[in-house]
Amino acid sequence: MSTAVPAEASAAVLQPSEPISDSAISVQGPDLEKQLSLQELLKSYERIGFQASSLGRAIDIVNKMRKWRLSDEPISVDESEDYLSPEIRAQTRCDIFLGYTSNLISSGLREIILYLVKHKHVAAIVTTAGGIEEDFIKCLGKTYLADFNLDGANLRSRGMNRIGNLVVPNDNYCKFEDWLLPILDTMLAEQQATGEVWSPSSFIRRLGKEINNEESVYYWAYKNDIPVFCPALTDGSLGDMIYFHSFRNPGLILDIVRDIRALNELSRKSKKAGMIILGGGVCKHQIANAMLIRNGADYSVYINTGQEFDGSDSGARPDEAVSWGKIRADAESVKVFADATLVFPLLVAATFTQD
Repeated sequence: MSTAVPAEASAAVLQPSEPISDSAISVQGPDLEKQLSLQELLKSYERIGFQASSLGRAIDIVNKMRKWRLSDEPISVDESEDYLSPEIRAQTRCDIFLGYTSNLISSGLREIILYLVKHKHVAAIVTTAGGIEEDFIKCLGKTYLADFNLDGANLRSRGMNRIGNLVVPNDNYCKFEDWLLPILDTMLAEQQATGEVWSPSSFIRRLGKEINNEESVYYWAYKNDIPVFCPALTDGSLGDMIYFHSFRNPGLILDIVRDIRALNELSRKSKKAGMIILGGGVCKHQIANAMLIRNGADYSVYINTGQEFDGSDSGARPDEAVSWGKIRADAESVKVFADATLVFPLLVAATFTQD
């Protein structure tokens, strides 16, 4: 019997590697023998691998959004006179467009989003109907922790609505109706008196003013003049209330054309634009489509659990948006495949809270 290792087997197993570049980054986790601050721990994510590295990349991109100033760029030959002053250029920042799905307002991420809006860290918001109404409803009654496995029929009989492992008493929606319907009456009367119809964003702004509660995201959006766009405003309890109102006091008009123009113009006029999008669906695509008007976003961070194999926009990675012109080819972008409730608080702690 031969004692020589078969050459073809040896060659297959012991394939030599090409030289490693000096710029290559080795995998390394945090050294827990040391007392690490939160910032040091999050910094270590960059070298852990998998989605930890994606989160580390997202933190880096968001910090670049935050730090960019027009004064970082040379003055272009066709620059508007409005942006020639060194002082104006130093004050002109990247416009950050924040999008999120309704369930995240139902969750404790509401307080993270509120922080961003209160401290003027975002230029505009796009969300869904639930992302609007659940904020106001939480000012009227609490949402509670529960379990994913609760029986739906039993909950229905008890007037409890489940959102994942949260429950909202249906009485909260009754309180919402009692609060909202008189406001709709007033808004209709103002529309009839002035001839000025409402848009979804002006409607949301008015509700933010009316709630007059510092626990509300949209109170702070109203106070800080941050526009909130909701292309699907009627897809939820707000739609139910508007439906009921259309019988008892018909005539209220919401003009979506005004809002698509406002959102697209805000994108078009941004000297630098970044997207931070939590989840998928309407909020993700509406922001990305607005970026098309300016030939794509300069920075993009997606956080969601969607997969791309079904062709959905919700699951699509940033490179698909590049093909449509919604993210620029030279943009810095990343998708973090994760539940936003797990990673977005960490992202915000590592970026926006560091001012």
